[in-house]
Amino acid sequence: MKLELFRSLWGWQGDWGQCAAQLRQIGCVGVEARLPSDTFAQRALRQNLRQEALEYIAVVFTGGDVVPRQDWTLQQHWDRLAASIDGARDVGARFLNVLPGNDRWPLAKQVEFFGRAQELADAAGAVCSFEIHRATSLYSPWVALEVIAQLPQLRFTADISHWVVVCERLLDDPADDLTPFIERVHHVQARVGYDQGPQVPHPAAPEYARELAFHQGVWERVWAAQRARGCEVTTLTPEFGPDGYTHRLPFTQAPIADVWALNQWMTRTEAEHFARWQATHAATSVS
Repeated sequence: MKLELFRSLWGWQGDWGQCAAQLRQIGCVGVEARLPSDTFAQRALRQNLRQEALEYIAVVFTGGDVVPRQDWTLQQHWDRLAASIDGARDVGARFLNVLPGNDRWPLAKQVEFFGRAQELADAAGAVCSFEIHRATSLYSPWVALEVIAQLPQLRFTADISHWVVVCERLLDDPADDLTPFIERVHHVQARVGYDQGPQVPHPAAPEYARELAFHQGVWERVWAAQRARGCEVTTLTPEFGPDGYTHRLPFTQAPIADVWALNQWMTRTEAEHFARWQATHAATSVS
């Protein structure tokens, strides 16, 4: 199985040529970024991607943004997803990373939403990978497992840092069996969270070694499940970001770390991590 790394464009603004050079320097094949809502911007994105020969993962929000609009109906969420599927196809996305639904819906409504959402994806021949994220339908591991029990065909994006902060602990208790979710992960977003927040100040800091090890253990389980399913490629996007995620000093608001430096570190670390895991798995298979 091959690991393909992507660069998150969360918070990025700059020159596409420079972006492509930077991501290739650290071994990335493409970008993961929001799908523009208007067709003009989508055409511009497609042109830039083609010009730089970059793969693309489209990030979409069925509720309009990261925090969904609270008055939107199920139909409005489905309509937004359908339009996003069309837009992602036109831009040339490999798949859609979908931030789905609303955390306030009861379970029956969640199941209804995901059932129809998957039907829309299947009808269009699109791959929708539903991201676990605060404020969305998949804000909690326990809700996600209930949804999976009724809709086992769903596929997911694992950003386990969100569940760590929602549950206020690393999910490493023997009772925390996330196997049904792990077995259905399509894509990994590699950010390290901790019990009080979705992003540690720096994943290399020794005081966060336990958190890093936990997240890497989850990713290894994902890789093992994907390999068992016969996947030839696994995708991973380091996703340390701004917008309140990177810690800032009081009064000056100076960031305590550079977002791009954090993502470069995580990209190189996970490339090495995957290579070690692959070598160990191969050696175990031979023996």
